Amino acid sequence: MNLKLDTLESWLWESANILRGSIDSSDFKNYIFGLLFLKRTNDTFEEEVELLMEEDGSTREEAEDDAYFNFPPEARWDYLTKVTENIGVELDKAFAAIERENTSLEGVLTTTKFGDKDKLSDDVIKRLLSHFNQYSLRNADLDSPHILGDAYEYLIKQFADDAGKKGGEFYTPRGVVQLIVQLIKPEPKQRIYDPTMGSGGMLIEAANYIAEQPEGKIGKNINVSLYGQEKNLSTWAIGKLNMLLHNFTDADLQKGDTLVSPKHIENNELMLFDRVIANPPFSQGEWWTPAETNVEVKLDKNGKEKKVTPKYNTQVTDPYGRFQYGIPPRGYADLAFLQHMISVLKEDGKAGVVLPHGTLFRGSTEGKIRKALLQTDLVEGIVGLPSKLFYNTGIPASIWIINKNKTEAQKNKVTIIDASNDFKEGKNQNQLLEDHVQKIVEAYDGYTEVDKYMRVVAIDEIKENDHNLNISRYVDTSEPEPEVDMVAVKQTIANLEQQEAEIDHKLSGFLKELGI
Repeated sequence: MNLKLDTLESWLWESANILRGSIDSSDFKNYIFGLLFLKRTNDTFEEEVELLMEEDGSTREEAEDDAYFNFPPEARWDYLTKVTENIGVELDKAFAAIERENTSLEGVLTTTKFGDKDKLSDDVIKRLLSHFNQYSLRNADLDSPHILGDAYEYLIKQFADDAGKKGGEFYTPRGVVQLIVQLIKPEPKQRIYDPTMGSGGMLIEAANYIAEQPEGKIGKNINVSLYGQEKNLSTWAIGKLNMLLHNFTDADLQKGDTLVSPKHIENNELMLFDRVIANPPFSQGEWWTPAETNVEVKLDKNGKEKKVTPKYNTQVTDPYGRFQYGIPPRGYADLAFLQHMISVLKEDGKAGVVLPHGTLFRGSTEGKIRKALLQTDLVEGIVGLPSKLFYNTGIPASIWIINKNKTEAQKNKVTIIDASNDFKEGKNQNQLLEDHVQKIVEAYDGYTEVDKYMRVVAIDEIKENDHNLNISRYVDTSEPEPEVDMVAVKQTIANLEQQEAEIDHKLSGFLKELGI
């Protein structure tokens, strides 16, 4: 019987229990994802070799040379499961050998060190290998070719739950991802980009959406080009593995800080994309380094010199001219990420990005940037989300929809939705379910006012509010105060006064009988 998704998910999650007590739960994913990739690669390699030998009459050596993946002997499952000591060291050698033979995986597998015996003993690793040996991950033994990617996504979600706040570093809740994708509607043949890709879930969801569209596939492949960049090395490695297990072998995923050093460059200029989708870290601080020329020297109260760094570094320069609407404060990178996304959009491109609510109303430099974005008519829509959706914060967030090519009906208007009550309450995290997503998308696409929920607001009205986008200014969700029947209230008071008088009279009688 082929391996089904529910069995695969529970089997993989059980591997975390083997690691409990040895390493921090936030690190489980790094070890388990590495072994999952190794077992999957080994099994599909063996499957391909056997098929080549059967079809072409090749020898095993010839079939191994002709196989799609270069899989070195020291990395093969049969060899590793027979190692009895220093197993972690041998695993590290295996992953290094795979990277050596497959340059596209450089830095992906060796970010996690199995050979550190202070973290993992040979006994724990042996139990892990034995656990992973229970099932075959060959294509022929899986219920469908997609379940490995689905199981990987399940694990990412489970590890985010287990890691709590740290989970926010690499995982965006699925409902939020689905919502943004359905709002910006990527199309076949497009370039899709995530500048803060985390584990790559947004790019994969965009690709899956495209697969459902006409011309969404070319043969077995989805007709889309995926690009991403991630600052955190281990998270980038998880994203690479995520793509491989979803069969997106051509995804261009780069390492590095997007604001400091964007990696997707064409002809010495920023590469342009049809759709940009992202959930940047909320209000990232110190996103640029103050220039020495921008440091003032003043005297303190004792007459000694001290250096004072201004709150805003007006001398910040960018070789790609990304911050044309203004330099955000050093303590809030939100609108820096947004401007980067705008700068890499094609002239008919759209972007969907999750930002904290503060970006809607904060003043000073951010207020000036928001004003410029509205005046240039780049903001298509704002969707206010419920609180407690994200792992790294309990505050509510909002989705900004940027459109460089608005329709005539959309020009000089902003669609604003208050979806703060669209959620399923959870113990630690609230959830945005499929019916919530559908409700929001239908209202947004319908472009017709929904009382206490959605409005299409003219830029002139927003201008009157000093370009403040705080949702409550435009969508009134308050309930009217009930009308007070003054005649009835007076009668109730009169009745109460009469009852009070009767009680006082009885009390006086009791006291008199007692001689008081």
